[in-house]
Amino acid sequence: MSAECSSYLNADKVLVSGFSCPRTGGDARAVYCCGFQDVKYCCDDPHSFFPYEHSYMWWLSIGALVGLSIAAVVLFAFIITVCVLCYLFISTKPHSKLDTGLSLRMA
Repeated sequence: MSAECSSYLNADKVLVSGFSCPRTGGDARAVYCCGFQDVKYCCDDPHSFFPYEHSYMWWLSIGALVGLSIAAVVLFAFIITVCVLCYLFISTKPHSKLDTGLSLRMA
């Protein structure tokens, strides 16, 4: 079984000539032509839409989780700081009313 990948223009607008799958010296299981209009490749799954391994995605996910965790800790620390400062501001206010020197009673 083999498939023909037709010629195409890659992202740099360079014409890539057509080829048949599997390629000489390539994986013998890659008998399907996969890809898009600007990149075509031989693959072993006819429903494959991405020419690279997906293992790098885990590193992106771990990096995103670490970044979000750091952002959450910083936000939590900011909220705690604001709450503590508000509490200190309210608790250190004088409890008695200041005398303005004006009498509000009728003479």
